[in-house]
Amino acid sequence: MKIALDAMGGDFGPPHNIAGAKLALADNHHIEKLFLVGDEALLKAEVDAQGLSDRRVEIVHASQVVTMHDPATAAVRGKKDSSITVAADLVKRGESEAVVSAGHTGAAVAATTVKFRLLPGVERAGIASPIPNDHGICNLIDAGANPEAKPIHLLQYAIMGSVYARHVQGVPKPRVGLMSVGEEDSKGTEFTREVFALLRESNLNFKGNIEGHDLFESEIHVVVCDGFVGNVILKSCEATAKAMMKWLKRELMAKPVRKFGAMLAKGGFAAVKDRISADTYGGSPLLGVNGICIIGHGSSSPLAIKNAILAASEAIRHGVNPHIQDEIAKFDLAHA
Repeated sequence: MKIALDAMGGDFGPPHNIAGAKLALADNHHIEKLFLVGDEALLKAEVDAQGLSDRRVEIVHASQVVTMHDPATAAVRGKKDSSITVAADLVKRGESEAVVSAGHTGAAVAATTVKFRLLPGVERAGIASPIPNDHGICNLIDAGANPEAKPIHLLQYAIMGSVYARHVQGVPKPRVGLMSVGEEDSKGTEFTREVFALLRESNLNFKGNIEGHDLFESEIHVVVCDGFVGNVILKSCEATAKAMMKWLKRELMAKPVRKFGAMLAKGGFAAVKDRISADTYGGSPLLGVNGICIIGHGSSSPLAIKNAILAASEAIRHGVNPHIQDEIAKFDLAHA
């Protein structure tokens, strides 16, 4: 498999991206080629500094970078030689099978949607962000690709999320929930009630409306919502997790007896931290585009970059896009 990494993306740029690439290559021998896309001189210097000499690495020059302050359209209009655009072009030309980026999310969505196009039958792509819960992983889709969605888009998110959970995450019959303000069928807005009706009529394993606590407590594998709601949920969850760890550390260090107890429970705290850390999951797949795109967090560590690359390799290995295309086609045929 061949993967293109936007090596300029993210808050920490080449140092973290190349360190993550080095970890991924050491961990996955199925990767045939890893393209590092970005400023050639900077990348060569960083590759040398980190002692990355793997023959599978190839640097592809890109003279521009889409910053976090640029509009998303800059990736495809104003900065046509940006690292994310050049990485997407590699997939478009068939030289790579996936692109991974921890850079500007909107730019990654715009560049890959324009370059890859959408899968046949798919109307909008959606970001599926993994959220850990008591039963494994809950995939929140859409987490920000399409803020102004239509009901049919959420139905397709449910189909695509179910395919991803089944084929990549190994869930035999993914349970689907609709994010709302109450569990009763009648709860929600006119928009969510219309989505509810579509999901209920589908052949998906739809379990009805869910609320915020279900993300963490209930056995739900796919939760659908529009990108505006999803992005607010995702960022609120991330901020809450960070705040809780900060407060916990502060209180545990406040008194000697607490420090001693914390030392005894150090392994447990580390396990919880790993489970709630975005670094553990690496990145979120952009489902619906005709190619593999994994979007990482802007503050991705080398571990997060490694896991994002591995997520891309898993999506390639399990052929997630052909499965999505088949399921969308089956649904369209059944409702023609």
